Amino acid sequence: MATPYLRLGTRGSPLALVQARQAQARLAAADRIDPGDIEIVVIRTSGDLMADRPLSEAGGKGLFTKELDEALVAGAIDCAVHSAKDLPTALPDEVAIAGYMEREDARDALISASGASLQALPRNARFGSASLRRGAMALRLRPDLEIGLLRGNVETRLRKVSAGQFDATILALAGLRRLGLEDRAVAILSEDEFLPAVGQGAIALVARRGDRRVAAALAPILHAATGFSLAAERAFLNVLDGSCRTPIGGHARLVDGRLAFRGQVLSPDGREAVEILREGAFEQAGELGAEAGREIRARALAIMALA
Repeated sequence: MATPYLRLGTRGSPLALVQARQAQARLAAADRIDPGDIEIVVIRTSGDLMADRPLSEAGGKGLFTKELDEALVAGAIDCAVHSAKDLPTALPDEVAIAGYMEREDARDALISASGASLQALPRNARFGSASLRRGAMALRLRPDLEIGLLRGNVETRLRKVSAGQFDATILALAGLRRLGLEDRAVAILSEDEFLPAVGQGAIALVARRGDRRVAAALAPILHAATGFSLAAERAFLNVLDGSCRTPIGGHARLVDGRLAFRGQVLSPDGREAVEILREGAFEQAGELGAEAGREIRARALAIMALA
């Protein structure tokens, strides 16, 4: 069998496979090769095996990337395709984010058979989520909600809401669109009321540090504006030492050639929230995000126990 042009590593969930196939198709078109010459390698991660407890208790976001990082370092794959919001702020020294494909809509979407908005849900409705951010933001708007753990792939979570195990949940609009399931959303939540997670809607491509062949192959499908936005968001998260233990939202976008950033830290019960807005040159995206992180951390320490 001929050696593949590239080997793309991915988790095995339906959404992860759709994202890997998008990368495969775009790479094939950009590099003018047959998509079949780009192999998709499915790798099961620790996070996929631990669906019975919150990620904050199981070890954090790195559970979705550890085995893919190891496959990169070992040379078993050339590039790992990730949902950018799953990436921890610190990666192994041997690998690096090569860049990002153009970002999808970063907003969240409400899934419910019990109401067309969070406000319309019945009193004491059962809200399912594995995200501290979504739970805290939901409680900020509806303190009466009963929060329960809801993990699993997109289809599993949709099925549990349809079966009545939960009155509602919130999922990333980007993932629903990629799976052709956007019609399952009863409402799209504005960024003003539900600030997205850092990296939400973006697909990250991770490769071995210093691998020039792979970097050159990936370069044509990388999106510069998304890269600047994610540089600010990840710098913000890094300063806050963001994992899965603190509810944090952060979103940046290019507006008229300038980078506009908004960040938020909440208490888990949603009662306290600190927000920050920053704007600056996109070339200083990382510095802008880090500065926002330092300021919001100092302000949050004054009113909540942010470790």
